[in-house]
Amino acid sequence: MPRRRSPSPSSSTAPRNRTPQPVRVRRRSFGDFVKAFLAFVALLVLLAGVPFALAVTAGWPLPETFEPMEWLKQDISVGTFLSILTFVVWLAWAQFTACVLVEMKAALSGVGVPGRVPGAGPSQLLARQLVAALLLVGATAASFTPGLGQLGQSIEGNQRPTVAAAQQTPGLFAQQQEQAAGTAAALAEQASHAEAAPGSAAKQRGDTKFYRIQPPEGRHHDSLWEISERHLGDGRRYKEIFDLNKDRTQPDGSKLSEASLIRPGWIMEMPGDARGGDLVEMPDDAPEVSPEVQQQIRDYDRTGDHAEGGGSGSGAAQVSVPEQRPAPAPAPGNDDAGHRAPAEQHATPAAQDSSSFGLPEALLAAPLLAAPLLAAGLLGALGHRRRQALWQSAFGGIGGRRGMEPPTPAGDALDVQDALLVGADPEGVRLLDRSLRGLAASLAAESRPLPTVYAAWLSSGDLHLQLAQPSGKPPAPWQLGQDETFWLLAKDDAERYEDTDTAAPYPGLVSLGTMDDSRLLLNLESVPGLVSLSGSEADRAAVFAAVAAELATNGWSDRMTITLVGFGEDLTPLAPSRLRHLDGVEALIETMEAETRQRRGALGAAGHDSVLTGRTGPAQHTRWAPHLVLLAAEPSAEDAVTLAELAADAGRLGIGYLVGTEGGELPGAAWEMEITGEGRLLAPLLGLELDAQLLPAAQQRAVIELFTDADPERGPDGPGDTPPFLVDISEQGRPAVYARLVGPYEIIGLDIPDDERSALLHEALALLLLHREGVHPRVLASALWPRGVTDDVREALVERLRGWLGTDPDGTPRLGTDATGRLTLAKSVVSDLDVLRSLYHEATQGKGVDSRAVRGRLLTDALVLVRGPLLADRPEGRYRWLTHEIVDAQLPLLVADTGLALAEFHLVKDRAEKAVEALNAALRTAPADERLWNELLRATHALDDPERLTALAADLIGRSGARGLPPRTEALLDELLPAWRDTVAAAG
Repeated sequence: MPRRRSPSPSSSTAPRNRTPQPVRVRRRSFGDFVKAFLAFVALLVLLAGVPFALAVTAGWPLPETFEPMEWLKQDISVGTFLSILTFVVWLAWAQFTACVLVEMKAALSGVGVPGRVPGAGPSQLLARQLVAALLLVGATAASFTPGLGQLGQSIEGNQRPTVAAAQQTPGLFAQQQEQAAGTAAALAEQASHAEAAPGSAAKQRGDTKFYRIQPPEGRHHDSLWEISERHLGDGRRYKEIFDLNKDRTQPDGSKLSEASLIRPGWIMEMPGDARGGDLVEMPDDAPEVSPEVQQQIRDYDRTGDHAEGGGSGSGAAQVSVPEQRPAPAPAPGNDDAGHRAPAEQHATPAAQDSSSFGLPEALLAAPLLAAPLLAAGLLGALGHRRRQALWQSAFGGIGGRRGMEPPTPAGDALDVQDALLVGADPEGVRLLDRSLRGLAASLAAESRPLPTVYAAWLSSGDLHLQLAQPSGKPPAPWQLGQDETFWLLAKDDAERYEDTDTAAPYPGLVSLGTMDDSRLLLNLESVPGLVSLSGSEADRAAVFAAVAAELATNGWSDRMTITLVGFGEDLTPLAPSRLRHLDGVEALIETMEAETRQRRGALGAAGHDSVLTGRTGPAQHTRWAPHLVLLAAEPSAEDAVTLAELAADAGRLGIGYLVGTEGGELPGAAWEMEITGEGRLLAPLLGLELDAQLLPAAQQRAVIELFTDADPERGPDGPGDTPPFLVDISEQGRPAVYARLVGPYEIIGLDIPDDERSALLHEALALLLLHREGVHPRVLASALWPRGVTDDVREALVERLRGWLGTDPDGTPRLGTDATGRLTLAKSVVSDLDVLRSLYHEATQGKGVDSRAVRGRLLTDALVLVRGPLLADRPEGRYRWLTHEIVDAQLPLLVADTGLALAEFHLVKDRAEKAVEALNAALRTAPADERLWNELLRATHALDDPERLTALAADLIGRSGARGLPPRTEALLDELLPAWRDTVAAAG
C-alpha cells in the first residue's frame, strides 16, 4: 500500500493556542507570599466585612412588607436615595460573591475556563486575580516538596510517585501547575541527567514512568509536545517520548508511527526524569488508577527496548494513506481516479514532448497543471466573468458599448489559460461540493450537528474527512474510515448525490498539496489558533497566492470574506466580492477585533455554540460565512501576540488565520508549516511532507491578466464586435469543409469516419472550429479525455484527425501547427457559426451600413442559419469541455442581436408581421432574452390586435413563473396594454 505522513485529528493537530516554548522555572519569592496574604485579607474584607458593615449601618436592604402602591405614594427624600444606594451596594456584593465562588470552583476542580457571571466583567476579573494570588502559593509550595524529595530518590534509583491520576487538570491554573512541574523537573534533572536519554544503560526497571493520553476536552487535544512541556520542562524533548514508544503496540492494537498521531487511551513510557502529578510509576501503581488501566500499563511495559532487547524499528516513521478500496483496472487511455491525476500523468518531460508539439516552457512548468481544484475554480470564475461582460455589453450596461467577442489571450496569459484547461478537474469539484452538501443535509435531517473537520483527503477518487474527534457513525452512504476520526465516501457513492439546497458546510477547505497521489485540503476556519508558514519570501508568496486564488474561486463554498495583507499583487480581480486588501497589520487588527466581537455577539444571540451549528439552521444561507485572513507579511512580536489572542476563539467563530514568518516561532501558532525552495511543504509536528500547491509570481500575473481583460468595466479597449475569424461570404468563398454546429451537428465535404472513432473525431473538430486561434494538443487531449491520456494515444488522434481533414488543392494540410505548437484549421474549414458571425458583422459594420437592402438580405441569411442551440444533438457524457466555454452565452446573444436588427429593419417599413416572424425565430434559440420579448410586444402592438397582444402577455406571464415579470417588461405592458393585469386574469 502506498504510504504517506498524515496528521490525525485526535492528536496534536489541535494543540492549545500558544507557541511551544520551554517553561521558565521560577521560585516563589517572599513577595509572592505577601501578595497571597493581602489577597486573603482583601477577600475576607469584601466577602465578610462589607455585608457586616452594611448590616450594622444600613440594615437589611429589602422592606419588611410588599406594598408597591404605598411605596409610590411616599415622598421622595434623602432617605429614599440612601435606601436605593444601599440596595445597589448589596447587589454588587452578591455579584462579587458569586464571582468568587465561580472562580474558586473552577480553580479547585480544574474544569476549564470558569463560567461567566452575567454583567460582572470587572468584578469577575478582580475575583479571578485575588483567587489566583491566594491559591497560587499553595500550588507552588506543594510543588517544592515532591521535587526535593524525589531528588534523593532519583539518585538511589528508587523513586515513588507523589500522586497518580487518570486525567489532566486543565483550568484556570493550568499554567501555574505546568510551571510547578517544570520546577520539579529542573531540580531532578541536575541529579538524573544521564537517565534522560532514551535507551540509557542507567535506566532501571523500577524507575519507569508512564502517561496515559487523555480524551479531548473541547478543542484541546493532548500532544507529545505539551506532555513533554509539562513533565520534562521543555516541549522540544517530545522526540525522546516518541523514540521510547515508536512502533510499540498500544492497548487498542495500533502503534505510534508519527509524533502527531496519538490517540486517547494510548500509554506513553516517559523518560526517567519526567515529573508531574498525572504520571503513573511502575511497578508501584498509585491507588487512583483503575485495575484495568494498571493491567494495560503492565502489558505495555513488557514491550519496548528493555523487554525486547533492542529497538522496535528503524527508519523514518510513515503514516499510511487513508485506507482505500480496491480500484478496478483502468481502461486503455484513462486513469482510474475520479479526481484529476497528478501533473506528471498529464505532462511529459520537455525532451519528450517539445519535439512533437513544441510545448511552451511556461506551460510545461506551470504549477497549475498539478492544481486541479484551483485550476477548475479559476476557469469557472473566468467563464463567469466573461459571460458577465457579454451580458452587460448586450444589455447596454456599460455606456451603450456592445461587445460580442472577448479578447483572445496572448503570450503568458494564453499559456496559463492552456495550463488551466489541461489541469482543471471540474468533475472533482462537483463531486466534492455535492458530497459535502449532501453530508450536511443528511446530518440536518437526523438533527445531528456538523462535526469539526480539520482536513479532507482526496485519494483515488474517494473523499476522506479527518475529524477533530470521533463523532459517531456517519450517515449513509458515508462510512467510517481507518478509524473513528475518518469518515469515508467512496467515489461511486459520491456520484449518487444530486444538487441540494443546503449551505456549504466547510467553505474554508483549501488545497495545500499532494502526498503519494493523495491531495490534502486543510480547513483553515477550524484551526484552533494561527497557522504559520515559514520560508523565503518568494516561496511563501507562491503558497499564499495559491491559497487566496482557490479560496476566492472554489466551487464548494457560498459566501466568504478573504482579507489579504502583505500581498505584492492585487488579487481582487479574481473575485471582487470575496477578496479585500488591507494596507497593513494595524488595519487588520482593528478590523478583526470588530469582527470577532460581532461574531461572538451574533452567536450568543442566536444560541449557537459555533458557526457549524448555525450553518445547519434556518439562517444557513445568510449567516456564518467564514472570514479567512491571509497575512503574507511577518507581523511584529507585539502584533503577533494580538493576533494570537484574536485567534484563540477563531475556530468556533468561523475565522481562520494563515500568517507568514521568516522562520522564527510565531506566538499562538497551532500548526506550523514551512515551504522549501524545492516546493515541499513541511509540517513535522503534523507528520506532513507535501508537494506544495503553488502559484508563482509569473503565473499569478498571467492569471490576473486573464481576469482583467475579461472585466466588463475595463473600458473601450475591452471586448469588441469584430470576430476573431471572418469568412468570405461571397460565392467565391465557398469552403471545402463546412460544419453545421448551430443546431444538429452535420459535416459537409468529408467522408464519414468509421463508427468507432467518428464521435471522437467530430468532437475534436468542433473544439478546433470554436477556437480559430488554435488549440494546444495537450488541451485537445484533456478535453476529450478528462481523466488523462497517454502521449501515444494523443498523437494517434492528432494524426488521424489530420488524415481525415485532408489537404487543400495546393497540398497544404487543413490541420496545421503554428509556431507555438498549437493546432490550427485552414481557412477552407468553416462552420455555420463562423458564417453567422461574419454575416452579422458585415450587416452592421460592413456593406450593410450604407445599403439598406444589403443589410436586410444579410440579416435574413444570418437568421436562416439558426436551427437551434449549439450542438443540439450531442451525445450524453461528451463535450464536457463546453462548461469552460462562453460560446453557449455568445450564441444566444448573437442570435438575439440578429433578430432585433432584422425586426428593426422591418418595423421601419411598417412590416410588423415580418418583424414578429424574425423575433419568434430568434426566440427559439434565445428564449430567455428579455430584449426579444419586449420588442415582440412592441411589434405585436403595432399589428393593432388587442386579443393577440393579450395572448402574448398571458404566454409571457406563464413563462416567468414564480419570479414574475421583469420590471422593464411590466412597465412596457403598462404602456401598451394598461389593463393587462385584469385582462390576463380574466383570460386565465
